[in-house]
Formats: sequence, C-alpha cells, structure tokens
Amino acid sequence: MRRILSGILLASLCAGGGAAQKLGVAAPDPSGVGAREGLRAGVPGRPVATYSIVARDPETGELGVAVQSHWFSVGSIVSWAEAGVGVVATQSFVEPSYGPKGLAMMRMGIPAPDALAALLAQDAGREVRQVAFLDAEGRVGVHTGSKCIAAAGHRTGVHYSVQANLMDKPTVWEAMAQAFEQTRGDLAARMLAALEAAEAEGGDIRGRQSAAMVIVKAKSTGRPWADRVIDLRIEDHPDPLGELRRLVRVNRAYNHMNAGDLCAERRDWDCASREYAAAETLLPEMTEITFWHAVTLVTGGRVEPALPLFRKVFAREPKWVELVGRLPAAGLLPEDDALLARIRAQAGK
Repeated sequence: MRRILSGILLASLCAGGGAAQKLGVAAPDPSGVGAREGLRAGVPGRPVATYSIVARDPETGELGVAVQSHWFSVGSIVSWAEAGVGVVATQSFVEPSYGPKGLAMMRMGIPAPDALAALLAQDAGREVRQVAFLDAEGRVGVHTGSKCIAAAGHRTGVHYSVQANLMDKPTVWEAMAQAFEQTRGDLAARMLAALEAAEAEGGDIRGRQSAAMVIVKAKSTGRPWADRVIDLRIEDHPDPLGELRRLVRVNRAYNHMNAGDLCAERRDWDCASREYAAAETLLPEMTEITFWHAVTLVTGGRVEPALPLFRKVFAREPKWVELVGRLPAAGLLPEDDALLARIRAQAGK
C-alpha cells in the first residue's frame, strides 16, 4: 500500500497537475536535470560536496539537519525541515527539489525510505546524488550514488544518518556516527559533535566555507515560524563550525529570553527572572539580555535587584540610559518619574 501511495503521489508530482499544486511542490524535471547544481544534458555540474547529518531526538521528538561544506551558502540548498514531518539533506551534485518533494511525501505519511526510493527511481542523475531522508517516526532513507566523488559514503543508526562526499578520508562518516552516538546533550549538541568529528577526521578535501543547522519541533503548531527551535546559516566564514557553535549558544540564550517574555506575559515574575538569568549565564557579554532582564524585574515590581543590572548595562553602553525614557510610552516601564530617575542614576555609579 505504501508503494502504491508513493507511486500515485510521485506520478502526480511528475505530471505537474493539481495534486502537486495542492502540496505546494513544483513538478520535477523528469530528466532529473537540476538548474545550476544538477545535470546539464547529462553533464555533471559542480558538486556541493559536504558532510551532513539528519537526526531525531527520541526524548523530545525534535528533528534536525546539520551540514558543513566548502561551498557558499550550503544551508540554502542542502538542508530542509518541517515540524512533525521530517528532515532532508540533499547534496553531492545536488538536486534541491528532493527537499520540498521529500517533505511533501512524508507529510502524507509515506515513510522516509519509500519516499526517497520513489524519487530516486525517477531521477536520471541519481548516481551522482547523495540524499538522506528522516521522518517524524525516526525512519531513515539514505542514498549515495555510485558516481559521487570519493571519498563518499554514509552510515545509519537509530534515528539518524550521516553522509559525506568528496572527503579527505573514507573514515569521515564513521567518525561522525561515533561522535553522535557517544555525545550527551540535546540534539544540537550531538549534531555539532558529529560535524566537528568530521572536520577532525579531515572533512571536505577542499577545506571549509559554510555551515547550517535546522531543528524543528516534534509536532507542528500550524505556525511554521514558531516550529523552528534552531535555524542557523553561516554563509561564508573561515571557521564555519566554530561560528555555528557560537551561534547555537546565542540561539539558546535568546530562546531563554523568549521564554522569559512568555512568563512575563503570564505575570509569573519568578519564572521570567529564572529564564533571563539563564540567558545571561549563557551569554554574559550580551548587553541586550541584561537590559531586558532589568526591565522585566522592574515591571514585576522588583526594583532593587534590577538596579545593579541597569548599572552594568550603562557602564557598557551609556546610550542605553536614553532608551529607558522611551519605554513607558510603549508600556514597557511604569509612568513613574521618580522610578525612572532612580534607574537613570545608575549611570553615574
């Protein structure tokens, strides 16, 4: 039955008919020829050689895809994700349409291995492709074509797959798998460990340039912008993985800030203070976090513990004293001249 369903859907997609339009997926090129990245009349284009991981966190159900390559803006074409549906990594002589088409099929309940097999069957360029699908149930489909540039290969495990091509050594994907399995922490930490293990093993034979990580929630809220736990791209950088690790830390801190704002909306000031304090611990150098922590404390009637935070902010950024006076009109601080004077006075201490 699954094969019948995938066949029907694929036929609809390839026909470019109403079913494809309803799914929001462009009909594929039946020849398998991509635009710039794919095949041109059977002639290979440039390879987006890379190493990547698709994975699911069995505890939270979150789904993730992460990638690094010596290619500009690799995340814009390799990594695809949808909450409650699945994730895709499409690379080598990359055909980006595997992303939206694969997600469309998995959204209809077609398991990742069947979805990938159906799309590969219609792709004349499949032997130069390297593609990994992982669905919301943790099922994996992965393909490394026989004409991917060596060293190329993949390894699958429980709820994950790692894949690489044009690597310095044929041991890269095994190192990735071991790092992912042995690392403790959340999905971002484990996927970062896999990428860093690949780089330590030699990585892309040409070097490094860009990286990306996307993590989505286990279930869709119907609001795609709210379903992305992490959505980071390093387009061009001498140390893309180092920058990705830094941005993951920033992302975690801002997630705590957002959680603090939600607590404040509920007037749960203890919760708000905890979340902002967690953000500051992760990112102590970020003045923004300290400032809004102080504002939140004042809004909750906790003026005394807020004053040292304002003092710290003003010592770093004197212009933020002016910002204090603009907040009451926006409802973010009380309309209280005496209180505002106390806050501004922290600039002189």
